Amino acid sequence: MKVSLFATCLVDLFHGNVGKATVELLERLGCEIDFPESQVCCGQPAYNSGYVKESKEAMKRMIKAFDHAKYVVSPSGSCAAMFREYPHVFKGDPIWQRKAEELANKTFELTEFIVDVLKVENVGASFTGRATYHTSCHMTRLLGVKDAPMKLLSYVKGLELTELPGKENCCGFGGTFSVKMAAISEQMVDEKVLHIDETHADFLIGSDAGCLMNIGGRIERTGKPVQVLHIAEVLNSNEKGE
Repeated sequence: MKVSLFATCLVDLFHGNVGKATVELLERLGCEIDFPESQVCCGQPAYNSGYVKESKEAMKRMIKAFDHAKYVVSPSGSCAAMFREYPHVFKGDPIWQRKAEELANKTFELTEFIVDVLKVENVGASFTGRATYHTSCHMTRLLGVKDAPMKLLSYVKGLELTELPGKENCCGFGGTFSVKMAAISEQMVDEKVLHIDETHADFLIGSDAGCLMNIGGRIERTGKPVQVLHIAEVLNSNEKGE
């Protein structure tokens, strides 16, 4: 099965290991990976800030970049959800709305793709440790992906998974929200770190790099001994910390 990787800005710039783990995992599951080098930002930061006209230029470039793809897979629920939003953005434009719908219909978040398209729940991963999972807002509420990550993690050999109290609460990132509303964002992420601490977990697992960057930064600043990992890194692992 041919899959085009939508890496996202944060993975490209800050979390290269997540991109590597995603590729290795999908290849191990029998996928042939294509990486369109013309891909850029999906336009979400500009769009969410009200710059709709400006964001459309980036969106059109992304539509063109993945025009050839059969499946588009991203290790980010937030960015995949933005692709699903494209038809609404281009509503009323017959040409670009059609192209946007084609892209939206073939775009999947990583765990969603593995469970719903590949029909795999046990990827053969092994990771020893006590962990908790952060359910990001965009992935859960906008994309509607709730069960796939937990199904995949439940089969990881050696992983002791504890439910995160207040898991439905935002971590305070929200893209530009954390910049524009820094004081509120700080209180929200402090609450999230407090709940993580309550689980006594050694690892925090998530599926969105933005959330993990925000929570991980706060964990580091408060001196908590918790390692932050993307779910792709755990599902691609064969031993603790790999």
